[in-house]
Amino acid sequence: MLILIRGAGDIATGIALRLKRAGLDVVMTDLPQPTAIRRTVCFSQAIVHGETTVEDMTARRAAGPEQVPALLAEGVIPVLADPEGQCLAALKPDGVVDAILAKRNLGTRITDAPVVVGVGPGFTAGEDCHAVVETMRGHYLGRVIYRGSALPNTGIPGLIGGFAGERVLRAPADGVFHQLLDIGAQVKQGDVAATVEGVPMVCTLDGVLRGILPEGTPVFKGMKAGDIDPRCTEDHCYCASDKALAVGGGVLEAILGLSGILKGDRAHG
Repeated sequence: MLILIRGAGDIATGIALRLKRAGLDVVMTDLPQPTAIRRTVCFSQAIVHGETTVEDMTARRAAGPEQVPALLAEGVIPVLADPEGQCLAALKPDGVVDAILAKRNLGTRITDAPVVVGVGPGFTAGEDCHAVVETMRGHYLGRVIYRGSALPNTGIPGLIGGFAGERVLRAPADGVFHQLLDIGAQVKQGDVAATVEGVPMVCTLDGVLRGILPEGTPVFKGMKAGDIDPRCTEDHCYCASDKALAVGGGVLEAILGLSGILKGDRAHG
C-alpha cells in the first residue's frame, strides 16, 4: 500500500514514521527550499542534503517519480521537491495525506486517491477529503474526524513546559536570516540566536533551541524562525515529538479504517 504525504516537516515526518513502521510504503513531497524549523526531525532535509535520518528511518531525495520504486525497495522513504504534487498522476498512490499544515487546503481533492486525509485546519471531511486529523494540542489531539473539520487555528502554539507563544522565535525584520546558534544549544532569556540585517532575534525564555531556520533563509518580519523547548532536554531535538506521533497515529487509523484493512463496522461521525 503506497501513501503519498504532501509536506515533509516535523508533523509530516512523525506521520511517515508511524505509517512506515506499520508496514506501509511512504513517499513524501516538499518545497525545493524547505522552510522547516525543527530540521533535525524533518525528512524535508533529504531535499537539501540528499539523505537524512530521523530516529531509525532514512529518507532520500528522488529526482522524479521514476526513482521512487527503487528507493522503496531499499527500504528508504523517497522525498521529492514537488510542492504542486505533480507526481500524483505517475505514482497513483492508494492514499494521500495532506500534512503541509498551511491552515488551508492548497489543492488536495477527495478524488486524488481512494483514501485522502487532511491534517489540521483547512479541510472538511466529506468534501475535500475522507477524514481529518486534529492537530491542536489538548483533549482532541490525534482524533480522526469523519464529518466536519478540525478545530480552527488560534495562532497560539500549544503549551509545552508551561509556555505557549513565548516558545516561538520570530524574525525581527525583513531580510536574510543569519543563524548564530545551532539546534540543541542551551539558551537563556536574552541570548541572541540569530540576526536579520543586523537586528537580533532574542531568546524569549530559558531552554534548549529545538529548531531554527538555516543560514541564508529569506525571511519577513514576524515569520516563525525558531523554537525553544523549556524542558531543556537535548534529546527531544532529535526525535519526533509527542504531537507528531499522536497525529501520525490518527492518520494511520484513518487510512487503515477507510481502506477496509481494519475489520468491523465503524460508525463514522
